Amino acid sequence: MSRITLKVNGSTHTVDVEPATPLLYILRNDLRLQGPRFGCGLGQCGACTVIINGAAVRSCILPVSSVKSEITTLEGLSPNGRLHPLQQAWIDEQVPQCGFCQNGQIMTAKAMLDKIPHPTDAQIRETMNATLCRCMTYYRVQTAIKRAAQAIADAQPPSAKEVVA
Repeated sequence: MSRITLKVNGSTHTVDVEPATPLLYILRNDLRLQGPRFGCGLGQCGACTVIINGAAVRSCILPVSSVKSEITTLEGLSPNGRLHPLQQAWIDEQVPQCGFCQNGQIMTAKAMLDKIPHPTDAQIRETMNATLCRCMTYYRVQTAIKRAAQAIADAQPPSAKEVVA
């Protein structure tokens, strides 16, 4: 066992765990976060996705000892209780059916929008390709991402919009 300190959603946590323990297990079992889900356990479905260093990362295959940067989970997107534009777009577009993949879909979309503020349909499809949805809501996911991108752009101060344009 090792004492490992993690910064998750702005808070610091120290846990006693085996260094090879998957990050997902720490997030769900020790920190009691419900956003990241166990799906396949192989890093293939995306249900366990978190954001580390701006990248969407599969937490089910990432050893906790290898994490050196802050982790953002679905819960970290709305720390003040106000929905992130992606979460609101998901509701507005009625994306979820069973809801199991939504953590992976939203976190992957967030990492993409942070890098590509106005993605094309092709960029959305390419980025979201490996985040699986059993209910096949992919077109609604794409529409929600475009809605969120527009909401984020609309919320920027006028000086920031001039730079983007």
